[in-house]
Amino acid sequence: MAAAASSDASAPHIPVLLSAILKAVAPVGGTWLDGTFGAGGYTRGLLDAGAQTVIAVDRDPLAFEMAADWSADYGARLIQQPGVFSQMDSYASDLDGVVLDLGVSSMQLDLAERGFSFMRDGPLDMRMSQEGVSAADIVNEASEEVIANILFQFGEERASRRIAKAILRERASEKIITTLRLAGIIEGCLPRAKPGQSHPATRSFQALRIAVNDEYGELFQGLMAAERALKPSGYLAVVTFHSVEDRMVKRFLTQRAGAGGNANRYAPQAKQEPAAFALKSRKAIVADAEEIAANPRARSAKLRVAIRTDAPAKDIEAKAIGMPMVKEVI
Repeated sequence: MAAAASSDASAPHIPVLLSAILKAVAPVGGTWLDGTFGAGGYTRGLLDAGAQTVIAVDRDPLAFEMAADWSADYGARLIQQPGVFSQMDSYASDLDGVVLDLGVSSMQLDLAERGFSFMRDGPLDMRMSQEGVSAADIVNEASEEVIANILFQFGEERASRRIAKAILRERASEKIITTLRLAGIIEGCLPRAKPGQSHPATRSFQALRIAVNDEYGELFQGLMAAERALKPSGYLAVVTFHSVEDRMVKRFLTQRAGAGGNANRYAPQAKQEPAAFALKSRKAIVADAEEIAANPRARSAKLRVAIRTDAPAKDIEAKAIGMPMVKEVI
């Protein structure tokens, strides 16, 4: 694995909307935390743009293996912090900025042995931290109801019950332990994809990855942790790749900017809390045609940026920002 990492790390990795982030938060300076270090694209971009220090957080040990070829170039300006961004306020405080790039990284997708991709045969794993419950554990041990709920709640898969039933039928004869076998089971439950459509297993694999890594819980806790860790005038920049995550980020920032309003117009006016953030823009920033042409992954990306005020940090409820939840996994 280390050998594969070093070959990819030799070329700079430019993540989506990096230029848009640097433009939105200019001038870059002080101490930043990159909560999704990955291949290091945001971290390097921030350091090259003028950040004095970047604390790079990732739960995947591979991220730090990949950085071995270039991390020394930045000396003490780069601090590598194994962990999860939901605990960022235990790693740092009074930050000038926090940046998060949500979802799976290309380095994880490209390694068949990590089990993230339905295009490569490998063990059905999907664990970013390489520890804990795997996708194979869920597929082979969870009840039909739980699997269906995961696929529907986390992947918005409309055929979730049909797929869950097929998974239980197939695992009864032989455990499902590889990515291509699971992908084949899912394909058998859905119409053949038309040209230009996504692979039939896309939503289900996304849902399992989110469940394995508790990605929605991490995002929910991470947004509150960022509010605690940022200093007044500090920036929060979050890049999402699908509608559920974007909705969670949008609702969090809207509520914490004091613009949430009442869900029921006939209800008594809710007490307004002091705004903890000022929105850089009400609309999400998206990639331009040039970036999409150079990197098709940018097509679905949305960037939201907000500026921390001096109001006290405050916890919110998960349901207030539309976080999908499944009561149990296995």
